[in-house]
Amino acid sequence: MRRAARPVLYLGIVAVVLGLSKIHAAYIANPPYVFHSSSRLAWAMAYIVLLGLAAYGLGLPDLPRTARQALLSAIGAAVAGALAMSVVQLLVGDALLPRFVVFGSAILLVPWYLVCAAIATDGGARAAGRDRVLVVSDSASASELRQEISRSAERPARLVAVSPVDALEPTGTGDHPLLDLAGREHVSVIVLDREAQASAPIVAQAAELHQGGTRVRTLSLFYEEWLGMLPVSELERVSLLFDIGELHRGRYGRLKRIVDFAIALVALPILLLAVVGVWVGNLIGNRGSLLYVQDRVGKNGAVFRIYKFRSMRDAPTDAPTEWTAEDDPRITSFGRVLRKTHLDELPQLVNILKGDLSLVGPRPEQPQYVEELREKLPFYDVRHLVRPGLTGWAQVKYGYAGDENDAMEKLQYEMYYLRHQRLALDLRILGRTLRSVLGREGR
Repeated sequence: MRRAARPVLYLGIVAVVLGLSKIHAAYIANPPYVFHSSSRLAWAMAYIVLLGLAAYGLGLPDLPRTARQALLSAIGAAVAGALAMSVVQLLVGDALLPRFVVFGSAILLVPWYLVCAAIATDGGARAAGRDRVLVVSDSASASELRQEISRSAERPARLVAVSPVDALEPTGTGDHPLLDLAGREHVSVIVLDREAQASAPIVAQAAELHQGGTRVRTLSLFYEEWLGMLPVSELERVSLLFDIGELHRGRYGRLKRIVDFAIALVALPILLLAVVGVWVGNLIGNRGSLLYVQDRVGKNGAVFRIYKFRSMRDAPTDAPTEWTAEDDPRITSFGRVLRKTHLDELPQLVNILKGDLSLVGPRPEQPQYVEELREKLPFYDVRHLVRPGLTGWAQVKYGYAGDENDAMEKLQYEMYYLRHQRLALDLRILGRTLRSVLGREGR
């Protein structure tokens, strides 16, 4: 049901907008007209897109967790879509769609959004109940796994039991402690760490459970399928054991570059308009230079200059800087607005056009941080085999990195991205980035 909630929501948008358009054309307009043969059909489709983007951006149908959150998101999405269409009509100087359609759709869609949010919430709760996880591992690994599941799991799950390997090994004939524990806790997924995989009695019991329909995963596979990341304990082991799309599939790399260049070129007018707005804002609350330029490490370890709108006071252009905290006192009042709205990232469109950046990829780090992390993580340079990105899987899953521990956490998501790099994942990341910018706090 949860998976069906999103397509059902979009189908509802299509039905409401087209339905009201047909009603207006046949019964309200004077004189009546044939809707599907008029220019308003194209604008109705555009309105459907705007409503869909607004709904997705505000987290519908799956992000709201309470009735209040769902109501606010539903109202916000409907109003945002109607206002966006109204602004388009104002700029064009023509009533592209009747007010009956624009505002009628917004009103009717609020209860529809609530229904879809309820379906998604109910489906999520049922899925969490179905995926009852037993981890056969040491307590440290299990504790990390519990935190990751609660943070942002890709597939809902509930960690119902944790046990060390020796506690589940049989001590006598007819003894099956793993089977007994799985039965008592109604386990649907068993996760085995390396030590558990090396234990023949554990594997034999797991095989018996597998035959009965219980899913069995290694720790690494569970992290990938349920959490969208690779565990830090497995990074060095698997860092060479997979193909990277940009490196091993030439067509993907070329197509990705074409898409990057085309989207950056189309978005360039937005950057030019933003320059004027940011310049005015700087005069009020962010006096100083317009741009912030800094060295970053790109593809194959090449250093390039990244461009941003400056958001901090006394920010040196070339000198190495310390990790930036989310509440860093160096951030100016207007700079905080730039960061919350992500407008400070817009100048990186120039980097994308130049080929320094891609739209999607691991975020580039400063050279001094790269050197530090290289010393601690021998496999860290794998992330430099691809072009870094304006956004990435680690950004939408984890957020802002304020220290080395955060950088290590994000690396687990970046390795997952490298392992699964393809256009479908890139589009998914761009969609989640849009949702983050529209519906959540900035970094």
